[in-house]
Amino acid sequence: MAHAQVRDVPRTTDAPARAPQPFPPPAPADDPQPPSTPPTFLDVLHHRYCGRLLIASVTGRLSLGMVPVALILAAQADGHSLASASLLAALYGIAPALGLPLLGRLADLRGLLLPCYLGAALVAFALGTLAVAGTAHLPLAALCVAVAGAGCPPLEGALRSLWPCVLPDGAHVRTAYTLDSSTQQIVYATGPALAIATATWLSPAAALALAATATAAGSLAFATTPPARIWRAAPRRRERLGVLRPPAMRPLLCSLVFLGATVGALDVAAIAAAGRQDASWLAGTLPAAFSAAGLLGGILFARFQTAPRPRHLILLGAAYTACWLPLLAPLPAPAVLLLALLPGAVFVPLLTVASLTVTALTPPGTSTEAVGWMSSAIRLGLAGGTALAGPLNGHFTVPLMAAACCALLLSARTAPAPAATPV
Repeated sequence: MAHAQVRDVPRTTDAPARAPQPFPPPAPADDPQPPSTPPTFLDVLHHRYCGRLLIASVTGRLSLGMVPVALILAAQADGHSLASASLLAALYGIAPALGLPLLGRLADLRGLLLPCYLGAALVAFALGTLAVAGTAHLPLAALCVAVAGAGCPPLEGALRSLWPCVLPDGAHVRTAYTLDSSTQQIVYATGPALAIATATWLSPAAALALAATATAAGSLAFATTPPARIWRAAPRRRERLGVLRPPAMRPLLCSLVFLGATVGALDVAAIAAAGRQDASWLAGTLPAAFSAAGLLGGILFARFQTAPRPRHLILLGAAYTACWLPLLAPLPAPAVLLLALLPGAVFVPLLTVASLTVTALTPPGTSTEAVGWMSSAIRLGLAGGTALAGPLNGHFTVPLMAAACCALLLSARTAPAPAATPV
């Protein structure tokens, strides 16, 4: 059964007796004629709307990587201590974990336009206020930071809800998920560098203003595409737990908290390793090497991936844990940098399979909210990993233990993970 394209969906219907159908229709669980080789990233981007949707989504999410660094620089420029500046950055890191599931649920109930426009307006107003008023008044700054974080538009969930509408089959959707997971490395690698460059050349306020502009521009470009304008979630049942109803969903989301903790702890571990090795260059290059390896791992995974199965999560979780073990050895700085490529290369495949499994387990009509919960879990882990790694002197034991907990939770899942069936 061919999957319906956006351009093929009729704008009106001449059959009044027919019950209205939700958009998009559910994708087939299995590809009837799977391609001989998995589609590449370019194959996905060649389809109509895919390039614009991906670029707009990444642009709108760029502030997630820019704002924490810009906040620290702005607070220090206003005379606050590093501790106070870090608290503001931590607040921004936690706030989206609360807002994304709510805006995702709004998208599933009312369509994508309202949460995208509302979120972009909240972020632009809050960051614009910070850029003009500064952070001198901490309570006002904290309120603006909380609004900017909680108002982040649900662009990641919206994009993953739209992939089945603009791609022809499940193989392309799986590659699109890998592409999306890979581009997240761009957000968290390019965002801080862009914030530092803007703050250095202009001012920290200009970096905050640029982050607000990126969110508004990306959200507007995303929401004005035809697929986003006409998308509607499938009807959902009114349930108290909603997305969290499937028993396998809860341990899976908990495993993503620990997965995020590995990345949060890595940033602190890089700084600590740079101090121990007397190699200041290691503080920035270690996270960058991890992200670069993630991009490469995503590209390779897209060439060989198949429909996800429970054993794939277990194997990837175990491999991710094993890749952290060599970093425990006392090694010179160049060796530490090279070994950081190992977990980085496995991170994107693991995140991709976990994302596809979340989508497969999601109850009908809750796809955008489900991705919001997934993003919340990862962001909570990022904050927790950073907070825990500091008191433990940034040792690589912290990401190792977080990866081990992630692997254990993945192996504890009892429900099967069917092939991706976006809803």
